[in-house]
Amino acid sequence: QVQLVESGGGLMQAGGSLRLSCGASGRTFSIYHTGWARQAPGKEREFVAAISRSGGGIYYADSVRGRFTISRDNAKNTVYLQMNSLKPEDTAVYYCAADRSRLPVSVGYEYDYWGQGTQVTVSS
Repeated sequence: QVQLVESGGGLMQAGGSLRLSCGASGRTFSIYHTGWARQAPGKEREFVAAISRSGGGIYYADSVRGRFTISRDNAKNTVYLQMNSLKPEDTAVYYCAADRSRLPVSVGYEYDYWGQGTQVTVSS
């Protein structure tokens, strides 16, 4: 069993930066592919970034490529999402997802674990 806990969200002005963290319990976190998804009010959940269990494979949605960077530290059981040049349209609840078999890049699949989410609000 793995529990995912997101942190680092908050209120930021447009153009600013935030770093989200997804901490995982358990000693086997390194076997899980991990991704960050977000859901804005009235919109569907979408994945914005994902990283393979080794860190060798990385995915970014077009909307965040060049602004967001995903990374992981398996020794610390943590995945990070560095968000730069934030825009008001980045406002959403950000969730961490982990799966042993599939890189989390699309909704509609039952990934093994989800966190509870952290709110990111970007003001104009």
